[in-house]
Amino acid sequence: MKEPPTAAPPDVGPDARTDASVIERSWHDPEWFGVIFDAYFAEIHGYVARRLDPQAADDIASETFHAAFRQRKRFDLSRGSARPWLYGIATNLIAKHRRSEARKFRALGRLSGERSADGHEDRVVTRVSAQHMKGRLARVVGDLPADQRDVLLLVVLAGLSYEEAAQALDVPYGTVASRFSRARQKLRRALGGVDPMVDQEGPTDG
Repeated sequence: MKEPPTAAPPDVGPDARTDASVIERSWHDPEWFGVIFDAYFAEIHGYVARRLDPQAADDIASETFHAAFRQRKRFDLSRGSARPWLYGIATNLIAKHRRSEARKFRALGRLSGERSADGHEDRVVTRVSAQHMKGRLARVVGDLPADQRDVLLLVVLAGLSYEEAAQALDVPYGTVASRFSRARQKLRRALGGVDPMVDQEGPTDG
């Protein structure tokens, strides 16, 4: 991929309102897709690294943007933001590593007592303070069905709204809400009734 143009118009950048216009322009001038790469690569890489590991993130993040570049003419310009679209591509690529991801979360559960409190699993268990609860939670996340784990981590780790997660996964809004609810119930049961999402009743859209 070529480097993006050195001089971009004032309305170009990572702002969600301008992604669609940048991608549309890249249809005819591919260099412009570099603006999307610069705006989101680090974020997508970080998300994949938290779900898998940094080495896998190098490959998957790069593949995400190669795939996005190839598919850019199929991007729905009415959505404006490229962020959910990119997370959706990354999630599809992560699906090839389901077993590795599940093993990682289970290992985090076993090793939680030996880890410091700044591990990435703390993002999932922000409101739970006991280390043994963190370990149990990580194991449950690893045991979740793949579709529920995708929704949970897109919302909690990536910070997507339900609407954005629905766009990323190409499923209805209600499906995202249902999967998140079921995942949350399983986490709550694993923690003996403690709700790890307390004070986080779900993201607001808009």
